[in-house]
Amino acid sequence: MTTSKKSLRTCNKGHQYYKSSDCPTCPVCEEERKPESGFLSLLSAPARRALENNGITSLQQLSNYSEKEILQFHGMGSASLPKLRTALQTNGLSFRQK
Repeated sequence: MTTSKKSLRTCNKGHQYYKSSDCPTCPVCEEERKPESGFLSLLSAPARRALENNGITSLQQLSNYSEKEILQFHGMGSASLPKLRTALQTNGLSFRQK
């Protein structure tokens, strides 16, 4: 297995971090903007951004999509679906059926 070389980067806020990919996301900034509560706080940063980038910031909005549609979003993985299902069920909602 080969390891990629990490490069030192600095974000617009001045945080320094190392990244091996082309992803421009600063992990320090991402941690600072992570919600403390709500269903988005349960998700990994890529999954949270996938929903936010598609205008989904509430469970009501999430319930308008099927699981298949959610999985099509860049950054969303199948590991997030059980967390989303549980959050929806707790609030009397569910994913849209195909």
